[in-house]
Amino acid sequence: MTAVQRAAAAPAGLAPVVAAGGRRGIGVGELTLSGGFWGTRQQVNGDATLEHCLSWMERLGWLANFDRVATGTTDECRPGWQFSDSEVYKLMEAMVWQEVRTGDPWVSRQLAALTARIGAAQDEDGYLNTAYGHAGQAPRYSDMSSGHELYCTGFLLQAAVARFRTAGPDPLVEIARRAADHVCREFGPEGTVAICGHPEIELGLVELGRALDEPRYVEQARLFLERRGRGLLDPIPLLGPAYFQDDQPVREAEVWRGHAVRALYLAAAAVDVAVDTGDAELVDAVERQWTRTVERRTYLTGGMGSRHQDEGFGEDWELPADRAYCETCAGIASVMVSWRLYLATGDVRYPDLIERTMFNIIATSPRADGRAFFYANPLQQRTAGTEADAEQVNPRAEGGLRAPWFEVSCCPTNVARTLAAWQAYAASVEGDTLTLMQYATGELRVELDSGVLVLQVRTEYPAAGTVELEVVQTPGPRASLRLRVPDWAHGATLTRVPAPGHATDPGRVVDPGWAVLDDLRVADVWRLDLPTAPRLTWPDPRIDGLRGTVAVERGPVVLCLQSRDLPGAPDLTDLCLDVDAPLADTGDGAAVTLVSAADRPARPGHPPYGPAEVSGGAGRGSQHARLVPYHSWAQDGPTAMRVFLPVATDVGSG
Repeated sequence: MTAVQRAAAAPAGLAPVVAAGGRRGIGVGELTLSGGFWGTRQQVNGDATLEHCLSWMERLGWLANFDRVATGTTDECRPGWQFSDSEVYKLMEAMVWQEVRTGDPWVSRQLAALTARIGAAQDEDGYLNTAYGHAGQAPRYSDMSSGHELYCTGFLLQAAVARFRTAGPDPLVEIARRAADHVCREFGPEGTVAICGHPEIELGLVELGRALDEPRYVEQARLFLERRGRGLLDPIPLLGPAYFQDDQPVREAEVWRGHAVRALYLAAAAVDVAVDTGDAELVDAVERQWTRTVERRTYLTGGMGSRHQDEGFGEDWELPADRAYCETCAGIASVMVSWRLYLATGDVRYPDLIERTMFNIIATSPRADGRAFFYANPLQQRTAGTEADAEQVNPRAEGGLRAPWFEVSCCPTNVARTLAAWQAYAASVEGDTLTLMQYATGELRVELDSGVLVLQVRTEYPAAGTVELEVVQTPGPRASLRLRVPDWAHGATLTRVPAPGHATDPGRVVDPGWAVLDDLRVADVWRLDLPTAPRLTWPDPRIDGLRGTVAVERGPVVLCLQSRDLPGAPDLTDLCLDVDAPLADTGDGAAVTLVSAADRPARPGHPPYGPAEVSGGAGRGSQHARLVPYHSWAQDGPTAMRVFLPVATDVGSG
């Protein structure tokens, strides 16, 4: 049986997360995308990004690290950071999802070759790492704070979970099983009391435990979680224990802090462990942390992490636009946490944040050709910068340009595995109810308790707000459909499209939240209309860096202003938005009116402050400008950019 046939025969288990309980996410085989926003990106990911990542890792010697371990030729000159093994495993996971959806023979060959290379590097006792434990290298587990050995193993286990769920037992699964057994022996109840400086092993252990029905792995993940926050990790210069989330136990924390990706991977694992062990207190703790972090430490784009110094969260309301870090991996990790919380609770808040983060962080990172990426995602770029050299590794993770590869290239492979499995976050099943949360053109063929439900989805979302759903097959009268109405979609309507010659259905207004359809009949067509007209979005006044500014959104998409779209590419700090002028819908963005900033005469040699504000008055010139989706900024080359625009409060005054 081919991979594609397996996906069609048993789609329900083909997902990165298969949690206990009555609510499950759909498998990647239950939704077939047909072009559109996400279908196009998924195709580019498969056609270009996978090969791009593979070629860079081969070129830089990251793959050859496994060969050197296998042949006993290691030394102190190993190329790549100590965590480069993890990028290979993330790429392999992406390849698994790509193979099962498409049956691409190139992917199958590469996946088999990579499996053989990493398998040859595994030690007899199951240990697998190319940076430690061999000739010329530091001993195993000699640097738990920064060594990333268990972090790398976690991604190996997640790749193997994908493989097991799509192909059953195979060499990659056996490699992972031996590695997980080694971890349990080394760090179990009778082993070393330690944790990894970068959470991730916990996620891999839980999901592998679920896949292989091995409770020892889930218990080991629980042990790692309970040890966190006890001061087990050696400090890193200039960074405290909060950087590792080792400052307080997971269940006692009120908010996420420290390194954003670490905090979010840890939170995702906490939900996994809590669900599998029935620990309601732990689920409540993560919900509490999610709520405060989203309310006070999250950017309009869904991005998380406001400090470059530690890639971490700042304090409450510390959300500067121009110094936003918003690492792409943190956006992906945020989706991972929110998805698990949704499966555990069914709360609509979580898919709302997933949508925001998907469109404005994950979709923003890759260049249209799938061969360059943003690492950080600031909401303001003061200078246009220069193009990245396509043949060189970029040493900086700053925003402002998409680079083909970084010295720390965690984001490209993370984007690759997320896009390859995008369907798994689009919908869920509970009994005889299908809940559709993310809208994309394609066919849903979903296994409900009573049988198969088939829907054809037609939409140009997010460019247009209309989503049409045609019922192609239904298992019977018990089947129902829930549609997510986003929290921004006030005034949305739901209408049964009448058959030719039948009376028009006036439809009904549906509030943000869930819209339920209980009467599903074959050949029925339902239309959800979401209002996607441009709208002003005002920041909370407690965000110091954003006072006096406003942003524009259109549907789920954050818009931005680019200097390259204006005559002469002016300094964007000299422009303000006239909020009294109408916002015109351009089909994917908005047309707005800008005015020059207040004319305060410069005082050479003096700081930029003075005794009184000078009003620009009626003499301020105006111009029309186009705001574009933030996810598309800098696709046509370097540009200055900003999301939050100063408000022209004195336009028209005399």
